[in-house]
Amino acid sequence: MLRAHGLSHAFDYPLFNNICLEMNAGESVAVLGVSGSGKSTLLHILSSFLAPGGGEVELLGVNPYRIGSKKRNELRRRAIALIFQQHYLFRGFTGLENLQVSSLLSAQEIDDALLERLGIAHVLSQDCANLSGGQQQRLSIARVLVKKPQLIFADEPTGNLDRETARDTMDVLFEYVQKYQAALFLVTHDEEVARRATRRYRLENQSLLPLL
Repeated sequence: MLRAHGLSHAFDYPLFNNICLEMNAGESVAVLGVSGSGKSTLLHILSSFLAPGGGEVELLGVNPYRIGSKKRNELRRRAIALIFQQHYLFRGFTGLENLQVSSLLSAQEIDDALLERLGIAHVLSQDCANLSGGQQQRLSIARVLVKKPQLIFADEPTGNLDRETARDTMDVLFEYVQKYQAALFLVTHDEEVARRATRRYRLENQSLLPLL
């Protein structure tokens, strides 16, 4: 589902070099690392939003940086989803309206059971700006899962959640990966979250190092 070979990137200084990675259906990969190590940059490159300085990326058999913007946007709309610590919800919309936008764009139905699992079914009539930070984060995750993506990229997805809610929310994400044979790539500082992934890595010294 995902293949990366020889990835390198730099801004004012080198971030990483010669990174190779593959993910298959039903797998999850967690990347740990200190702030500034390049975790989020790697996520943006793998998810088709930042061309690498060197190397190749393949998503679902396609190099997203070698196709036109129209095809790339269609790939993103159809198969790729991003979860960030910042919610990026539509302000002035209710929780339900945020979900309906995703439902309309992806032609997928909203799963009421998913909303119950995430503990947000009772707040969907409220303006999303009036929800707590944790509720907004779970709403943003629900909005992502509504579209039934094949590839999910998550940057600190539990950063705004308490420990118990974070555990329950990650249960939903990992179960989704198995149920729909999707793939999840996440970057996190949370060792407990990372341990639940199929594979773990640490990004340091410009290299992606596998962890046992």
